[in-house]
Amino acid sequence: MTLRYALPGVRTSLKFATVGVVAVALAACQLTGSGNLSSQKPGSLRSGFGSDVGAREHPRVIATYGGVYEDSKAEIAIAKVVGGLVAASEAPDVHYRVTLLNSPAVNAFALPGGYLYVTRGLLALSNDTSELAAVLAHEMAHVSARHAIKRQRQAEEAEFVTKVMSNIGKDQQAIDETVKEKQLQFARFSQEQELEADDVGVRTLAGAGYDPYAAARFLNTMGQFARYQQLGGETSSAPDFLSSHPNTPDRIQRAVRSARQIGAPGIGLNGRADYLGSLDGMLFGDDPLEGYVRGRQFLHKGLGISFGVPKGFVLENSAEAVLASDGAGTAMRFDGADLTGYASLTDYMLSGWINGLIDNSVRPTTINGLPAVIGSAITDGWSFRIGVIRIGLTGYRFIFANRSPTASFAKDFEKSLGSFRQLSPTEQARLNPLRIKIIEAKAGETARKLAVGMSGVEPARRLELFTILNQVKANQRLNSGELLKVITD
Repeated sequence: MTLRYALPGVRTSLKFATVGVVAVALAACQLTGSGNLSSQKPGSLRSGFGSDVGAREHPRVIATYGGVYEDSKAEIAIAKVVGGLVAASEAPDVHYRVTLLNSPAVNAFALPGGYLYVTRGLLALSNDTSELAAVLAHEMAHVSARHAIKRQRQAEEAEFVTKVMSNIGKDQQAIDETVKEKQLQFARFSQEQELEADDVGVRTLAGAGYDPYAAARFLNTMGQFARYQQLGGETSSAPDFLSSHPNTPDRIQRAVRSARQIGAPGIGLNGRADYLGSLDGMLFGDDPLEGYVRGRQFLHKGLGISFGVPKGFVLENSAEAVLASDGAGTAMRFDGADLTGYASLTDYMLSGWINGLIDNSVRPTTINGLPAVIGSAITDGWSFRIGVIRIGLTGYRFIFANRSPTASFAKDFEKSLGSFRQLSPTEQARLNPLRIKIIEAKAGETARKLAVGMSGVEPARRLELFTILNQVKANQRLNSGELLKVITD
């Protein structure tokens, strides 16, 4: 979280669009960009539209994903892969611009005009060059097939139908059914694009000399990591028909079938040693400027603060705020506000930035020696508990929300608020970012033994993360000199 103040006195509606705030992009793909096409009829795009969209959206993507991550070893590895894939692709005349994003999220996506993006989080999860190549080949397939442009046409048509039906229709049920059908068509269209890009990507992967089974292998790794992110909870195998991507098990099976059409397992290069060497020393997880999530704790070295959330909550650090969810209906947001101009925390709480505030619920208190204020609000079917703690001119805000609050809702709020404290100078000095370290296994060592040496990860979850990052079994005997990833500060 980078401290970005809300303007004092600006009225803010406290709304949580979803309670499940932690997600991993299993699709490894996102097509972005929409133009102002109000002067054109649906399905008619002017020449050069794709390049314009890519150029316009590029700075926004950079800002959204924490900026560009500069790492010469990783950049060289990516450049080599892209060069080989372009030569083997179905559109070798297309020019690409690849950007490594400073984000721990596992994601890669494309913009029209040849703009490709990959996060350092995705690089950290990959285990060899062929897996990175599989992701990039998939995204290049989107660009060469002009999928973003085609999706724009579909979106324009869907929006046009919605407007027409809303303006002239009198039968609301018929309107709703028509709009829903267009949404389903758009979703199916998007899923078809993803599967098409998967197929083309596998062919390009093999054509460049890489292991064609890498695509299925990496999709499987992402599925495992998603479950790890959700504290080991099971993910549903049922497809979401309004999702823009097919479910991961289906994609894995299709990727395997595509690879089998090319040859049996064991063909193609994987480039594991060179790839892992390019990861050595790379930042893992949160950027130091955004603070750190360590298990159920959030710590910020620059701000000198820390707090925790109760058992069952999953923390997510974003550029705008720290978010959390317990998977049972409660969502939390933590951020900062400028208190300049407010004589007291009570004045700030009553200044109008909270919709639905219950005035007589506001009361001052202290949290670990720091002045604070708490209150409650009800709006749009949500119940809120709000706490603001003051350090100098900065207010640190806790906002808990639930549609059907129980006794545990209030207790979880109080535990989190009560855990807020200032870090000592010694604690701040010892707080370092996590990085990937590449080690060589000794003959006979196991993942269970090596995982113990990881830091910055909950001890009970070190083995699980180690096995996912390296795609090894817990008790598997490792070969002498086998290269492996560990996380350390």
